[in-house]
Amino acid sequence: MNLKSLLDQPVIYKLFSALVGAQYSISTLVNQYVRPAAGDRILDIGCGPGKILDHLPQVDYFGFDFSPSYIESATRRYGHRGQFFCQRVSEAQVFLEQPESFDIVLAIGVLHHLDDAEAMQLFEIARRALKKDGRLVTYDGCYVRGQSRAAKYLLSRDRGQFVRDEQGYTGLAGSRFDEVRASIRHDLLRIPYTHIIMECIK
Repeated sequence: MNLKSLLDQPVIYKLFSALVGAQYSISTLVNQYVRPAAGDRILDIGCGPGKILDHLPQVDYFGFDFSPSYIESATRRYGHRGQFFCQRVSEAQVFLEQPESFDIVLAIGVLHHLDDAEAMQLFEIARRALKKDGRLVTYDGCYVRGQSRAAKYLLSRDRGQFVRDEQGYTGLAGSRFDEVRASIRHDLLRIPYTHIIMECIK
């Protein structure tokens, strides 16, 4: 069994995340970019095992992911904090039954797993789900000019097959959002890695 297969197991995924410093990474992401307020209505696309709830105030939280094992783990640990659904992005029409009802949509480590067509579906779902002036916040690995060989190698070995450069991400986001703010970070993990964080404002 290779590392990519092992990381499909919630326990292994959590252990690996702890080893590379993901807690600091997510804490920084939430505090500096998501900036949630108590009572916000949040939709988390690709929520995984739901650990971001450790960093959120009391919010009205809905998460979905295509992995049954992640959703089972999230429901078991965080079912009292939110609602979880097992769905792919392309199947997530249930969240559009109440359009413009979310303050924040999250897509943490998701876009680099999606081809352009499914990524566009994600941006469309987020745009339609958000209230006016609501924000989609994304977080993914990113290729940039001049990054270290180690970072480039690790990105190439990521489970996601669609790691893009900054223009690749912002071009997709800009087709559905008028305002896209992109931040490139090299300091969020204990290993050499480059992230792009986007705030897409409706």
